[in-house]
Amino acid sequence: MARVGIVMGSDSDLEIMKPAVDVLEEFGVEYEVVISSAHRLPRETARYAESAEGRGLEVIIAGAGGAAHLPGVIASLTVLPVIGVPIKTSTLSGVDSLYSIVQMPRGIPVATVGINASANAALLALAVIGLKDDKVRGKLSDYRRQLAEEVSGKNARLQATGIAGYLAGEGEMR
Repeated sequence: MARVGIVMGSDSDLEIMKPAVDVLEEFGVEYEVVISSAHRLPRETARYAESAEGRGLEVIIAGAGGAAHLPGVIASLTVLPVIGVPIKTSTLSGVDSLYSIVQMPRGIPVATVGINASANAALLALAVIGLKDDKVRGKLSDYRRQLAEEVSGKNARLQATGIAGYLAGEGEMR
């Protein structure tokens, strides 16, 4: 059964939302992916949001560009945590989407990640799920530990080779 819902207003957002899918698959957490527009399919979007908890979803990730109402509309119709992913637009480079999602009125919060940052949205969804699921929390801890080890390794390489050597690829781990 899906634990995370990934919703987007258009199929043009699918490429941006795919990294969220990849993260959830890496962690073995089931998800569903839906295209549903707050403006063009308002009733269907409402049905999706209102039925989400009863269908077993624990978190919803909603990506939207432009007016970016989808995450807020969904959040207004469910008490599940909603994470908004602002989608980069050609007009204002996603700043319009970011402002639309992050500036929710009091009482209807939407957690918001960076523009096109669906992977971070999935990681935040995993942190929410990890509050009740020790297995997911453990995998998330291991993931964070791995990130720290990668940075430490890069610093060790920089210290050993210097800036010029590092940029030239000296001492690269193979």
